[in-house]
Amino acid sequence: MAEQSRTRVRSSTAARKHRKASGNDPGAVARRAAEMLQSLISQRVEGVSAVRRTDDGWCVEVDVLELARIPDTTSLLATYDVRLDDEGELLEYYRTHRYRRGAADQ
Repeated sequence: MAEQSRTRVRSSTAARKHRKASGNDPGAVARRAAEMLQSLISQRVEGVSAVRRTDDGWCVEVDVLELARIPDTTSLLATYDVRLDDEGELLEYYRTHRYRRGAADQ
C-alpha cells in the first residue's frame, strides 16, 4: 500500500492563537517587522535597533540600507518605525531619520 501524506489544516482560530502566541516574543516580532518592511519598500534591511511593547501592540525600529556607496562607510541608511498590532499585523511604518553609515550618533 502506498503511504498517503497527510497535511494538517489549522482552523482560523488556531492560526490566530499561534500568531498571537508568537506575537508575544520580541524576537519573532522584530523578524516579522523587518520582513514586512523589506517587502514593502524593496530595500535591504540591515538590522533591528529597538523593539518596544506599546499599548496597542509593538513598535520596531528597523535599519535599512537606502543607498549603497563605495566606500561602504559613506552608504546612506535610514531608521524606520514599524508599528504592529498585538497579532503581528502591520499598522503603519515611517522613516524617522536618515544617516551616513560612518557618522557617529548625535
